[in-house]
Amino acid sequence: MFGNRLSGMVSQIPPVTKNLILINFIVWVIEAIFPRFADSFFLRVLGLHFVSASQFNPIQIVTYLFVHSPSTPFHVFFNMFTLWMFGSILERIWGSKRYFIFYFVCGIGAAFVQELVWALTWMNDYVAGIARQNGLTADNMRMIVDQALAYGDHDFTMAVAQFKNSMVTIGASGAVFGIILGYAFVFPNQPLYLFFIPVPVKAKYMMIGYALIEFFLGVAASDLVAHFAHLGGMLFAIIILLYWKKKGILRGDRFY
Repeated sequence: MFGNRLSGMVSQIPPVTKNLILINFIVWVIEAIFPRFADSFFLRVLGLHFVSASQFNPIQIVTYLFVHSPSTPFHVFFNMFTLWMFGSILERIWGSKRYFIFYFVCGIGAAFVQELVWALTWMNDYVAGIARQNGLTADNMRMIVDQALAYGDHDFTMAVAQFKNSMVTIGASGAVFGIILGYAFVFPNQPLYLFFIPVPVKAKYMMIGYALIEFFLGVAASDLVAHFAHLGGMLFAIIILLYWKKKGILRGDRFY
């Protein structure tokens, strides 16, 4: 009985959303079963690396969307649950082709924003980290690093290369945040419930709250979450949505 109901629920999920969820969960299960393989292949080869790192590959701007850490099941569960909840609705409205384009533009856009943030911040992050290790100020350490790199110091060059390769982003969150924004844009006044707030919140206000929180965390937090990648997915989403609105195809009219 339960198996039939579950099969029925799965069959009702639109094809693109269903396949995205299946692929993400399959990759995550493989990572969880084979953690060493996950580190050596999924993270190193498929995770998004800094563009100037030796381990960067252009295909990573797509493949990183399907990789989640095996040690954080909540990450993949939240992303896939959100994709199922909001993505299914948008796919039914827009059609599979249009929805597919939207999802990957948001995800790839998130990757480009993350690369931009890395390009602007990696040196400061590197200098601040080794300054703390050596008991120096960031300014003094920056002078030492600049001189070492200018003279081609092999140890510093190798250390910088290793640091760049350690900069990795994984997960579908950038695309998923674009999906959430897409839902809020199409259904701005739809009431939604948060787990910890017992009253409904309109989708447009919830989306504004998400964006502000992500921006604050991106600026102030020192965690490893790619908050600006989330904002990047939302940025590219709003660009597409405004264009579709101008063309009069926001709510599922003909699309070419």
